[in-house]
Amino acid sequence: MSRKLRVFINGFGRIGRTLTRQILCGHGGARVEIAGINDIASFDTCAYLLRYDSVYGNFPFPIEAQSNGLLIRGRLIPVTHASDLRTLDLRDVDVVLDCTGKAGVRAFAEAGIAAGASKVLISGPSATADQTIVIGANDQDLRDARIVSNASCTTNAIAPLLRILDLGLGIERAHVTTVHCYTGSQPTVDQPNGPPERSRAAAVSMVPTTTSAADQITRVLPEFAGRLTVSALRVPCLSVSAVDAVVQLAEDPEEPFPDFLRAAFAGSSLVGLCEDPCVSSDYRGRPESLVIALPETRSIGCKQLRILGWYDNEWAFSARMLETAKLMASR
Repeated sequence: MSRKLRVFINGFGRIGRTLTRQILCGHGGARVEIAGINDIASFDTCAYLLRYDSVYGNFPFPIEAQSNGLLIRGRLIPVTHASDLRTLDLRDVDVVLDCTGKAGVRAFAEAGIAAGASKVLISGPSATADQTIVIGANDQDLRDARIVSNASCTTNAIAPLLRILDLGLGIERAHVTTVHCYTGSQPTVDQPNGPPERSRAAAVSMVPTTTSAADQITRVLPEFAGRLTVSALRVPCLSVSAVDAVVQLAEDPEEPFPDFLRAAFAGSSLVGLCEDPCVSSDYRGRPESLVIALPETRSIGCKQLRILGWYDNEWAFSARMLETAKLMASR
């Protein structure tokens, strides 16, 4: 594509605002233009929440709420409040980035197409999408799909790691625990919220819960069906999550496991390596899908490997969304 990719952000929550920040601040958003934003919140609220961010800090450029949008860096980004995208004219939009959390319903996901946009990328799991794509796992299989799911942040963290390990050494079986920071789906005080454990205050306890990652991983890497289990803990941290993987390998690496990992992911923009004894907050704003903590790598016997990896579940996931959108537009 010789011109800039034009995206429309539907839903201005955590992922919608992170995408906006990345595009406007040049973090992976080169040659991407925001055609518009749609959200139920007022212009002033959208401007305020983009200007002041509890995770990533203050926005580095002035933001001014106008009568019909947000003025940022000398450009007016139109903002609408449509409950149905079909009421808008999106004929100049290449990809709608649907960040509403509602696009699991096919009719909702198709609204952007009906409004004239070429394609829709959903910021989460969706059984109604034409394809589920994870960069580094199955992006080579992307067809000319009009509605694509970007899976989950955890799936994006785990799948590229498992794929490389399986190709290099073979994986007989694996169990992965995701240690995930709390999100807006959890209450800040105890209150009814679906499963009993998810009804507890998010910032007070570690909460065992379920994750869609096991289903999503076998969707993008079907060869792992029957070989993988995934469990989850929500923990009282504001940002950055971790995966703790125990893998039973089919073959022994010829070199020590840390050296194998260094060679396997050398130069990778998707899976990083950290040699230092860091903590979760050190990985805030990292764009990689996963950063392996080499000091925490353990081999148990000859063929069992434990890997701890960190991922910024908002920043890295948003970076993958932009990459997937560019890939979709090229098809």
